[in-house]
This record gives sequence, C-alpha cells and structure tokens, in this order.
Amino acid sequence: MNLSYPPEAEAFREELRSWLEANLPEGLTGFSEQLERGSEELERLRAWNVVLADAGYAALSWPEEYGGRGASLMEQIVFNEEMDRVQAPGPVNIVGMPNIAPAIMQWGTEEQKVRFLPRMLRGDDIWCQGMSEPNAGSDLASLQCRAVLDGDVFVVNGQKTWNTLGSVADWCQLYVRTDPSVKKHKGISCLLVDMTLRGVEVRPLVTITGDPGFSELFFTDVRVPASALLGPLNEGWKVATTTLAHERAGVAKLHLGLRRGARELIEQAREAGVAEDPVLRQKLARVYLEAEYLKLLADRAISGQLHGRPLGPEGSVAKLVWADVQNHLVEVASEVHGADAWNLRNGMRRVSVRSLSIAGGTTQVNKNIVAQRVLGMPRGL
Repeated sequence: MNLSYPPEAEAFREELRSWLEANLPEGLTGFSEQLERGSEELERLRAWNVVLADAGYAALSWPEEYGGRGASLMEQIVFNEEMDRVQAPGPVNIVGMPNIAPAIMQWGTEEQKVRFLPRMLRGDDIWCQGMSEPNAGSDLASLQCRAVLDGDVFVVNGQKTWNTLGSVADWCQLYVRTDPSVKKHKGISCLLVDMTLRGVEVRPLVTITGDPGFSELFFTDVRVPASALLGPLNEGWKVATTTLAHERAGVAKLHLGLRRGARELIEQAREAGVAEDPVLRQKLARVYLEAEYLKLLADRAISGQLHGRPLGPEGSVAKLVWADVQNHLVEVASEVHGADAWNLRNGMRRVSVRSLSIAGGTTQVNKNIVAQRVLGMPRGL
C-alpha cells in the first residue's frame, strides 16, 4: 500500500527540505539517550532544539496555541521522513514532547500550561517520567512510591527505576500512590516534580554497553507543592493513559530507520564481498522484506486514520514487528562484518538490542493486546 501525498504535504516537504539544508549544523546527526549534564553534545542538541522551536518545527503536531503548527497527519509523516532522510535530531525532550506534554495540555491548569509547555518546547527544561519501579514495570498499577498530603505539600517517599534522561532532567512527571486503601488502578496521582528539590537522588544505571542510559530515582521525604498535582487527586491512571491525540504519526516513525538500516547493510555486504553467499543473501533478503512489511503495517494504520478510523491495536502489532526486525538486523550485521563487527557501532547495538523488546511496551504485554483486541481471545487462557 502506498499513501498518496496531497499537494500541500509535498509543498511542506519542499519547504522543510530547503530549511534543513540551510539550517542543520554540519555533523549534527542522530540522537543519543546517553547524555551527560553539561556535555558538549547535550548543549549542541539544546541549541538545535531552540532553532527548531523558533522555526515552528519543534512540535509540528501541537496546537498553534501551544507553539505548534496543528499539522495534518500527512504533514507529520513528511516531517518524519525528511528528518530521517538527513538523520537530523529532533527535540531533546524525547519523553516530554510525545508523552508528558499531551497530558499537561489535557489535564493541566492554565498556570501549569504557561509555565511548562513553552520551556519544554524549546528544550530549556528537560523532562523525565517516573513510572517503572523495581516491582512495578509493565504493571504500572502496582506502583508503591507514596505521596502523603501534608497541608499544602505532598511528602513523597519511594523509588523509580529504568528512568530515561533522569540524569539530565530538570523535571519529572511522577506517578505516586496517594490512596493505598482502594484498588490498585485507583488511588494513583500524578505530580510534576522539580528534580532539584531536597531529597531527590539520581543514581545512573550502567547497562551492558557501559553507558549510563537509565537512572534510578530515590525520593526521601521530598516536599512537593500541592499545586504540582496534574489532574484530579487519585486519578493519575487517567492521566497516564491520556490519548496522544496530537501525535498521530508515531507508528509511521518505526520503519524509517529500520528500512534505511537494511539498505545500508545490503550495501555493506556488497562492499565486503559477502553479498553473494547464498545463506547470507537469504538472511539479507529476509530482513529487507521484514522492514518493508513494517512500512505496510504503518501505511495501513495511517490510511485508517485518514479515513476516520482511530488508531487501534496496529500500534501494538507494529511495535512487536519493530522489536523483532531490529534484532534480526543486528544479527545479520554481525555475520556481514564478522569479527570486525565488535569494532563498529554494530557491536554496541548487538549487545543492547534485546532491550527493545521491553522499551515502549514489552513484547508480552503487546501480545496480550493483540490476542484480546485483534484475535478476540478471552483473558486467562
């Protein structure tokens, strides 16, 4: 299936392509989550974020009232394609922009919107999200980090783990238990927490790659103003499941890097003189076709939205396929490069790629969603 790009989307493509050619700094490509506070890389990304925001490209899908363009779905797809084509990094708030900002738009007070959204848009404040705990990973509702209301402040005690950007974040969207007497999906609240408050401790977690990509967050008698409550008290589950109404092209992003990676790997195999090996050739063909299949899944989901059907379980199916194909891609890359793979970027990818079956929704949870919502299977089999 090929999507049809309307004239206005193609006009936007030309506009964006020209702008990127004139404004993308030389050598600034890609985005690493392994950022360190005060590092040159972080400061370059924040400076680029300001350039994107000033040109109206930092939050294309946001409503105009919040600094976005209210872009159409096809314009969002074009934006993703053109940014991937030149491998330009997006905004530094990779967690805040797609996940936290929509919740603030829907549930925040006017004061919260005015205070947080413009600075998030420009990258002045970096955000992280406090969800996972040692005993509450995929099962968010089992969280135990507590917040007790004491006059005009919440006193927070507990721990969060596997926190992306925690070591450089200025603010955290923190999910806490405020009423332990009710069912676990009830009694959860959401707080917008200043990471410089007394009692907040950040401990980087060093992964198998040697990078401090995640952090543990510890909260010890942290006094958070009651005005930091996002949404109603004890209704944090609703905040957490806020529909990302302004970012509808997310499923289309998944295939872009994968398809580029598959094409590059085939070219590397040719350069290495191994592309004609019949076994390896079959594996290269498989990973190429799997990446193209992911594009078809994305196109189907986008087509449905263009015809008025809301995005359903296609996102879960695409995530499942994406994680599998990422693994297949680096496995074949190891065969293409042989021992030299460990001296290249592929070596680091080889040891880190397994985490992709967890990030953004675990494989097991997504399989349950597909089983129940696509195949109609009952719970508890």
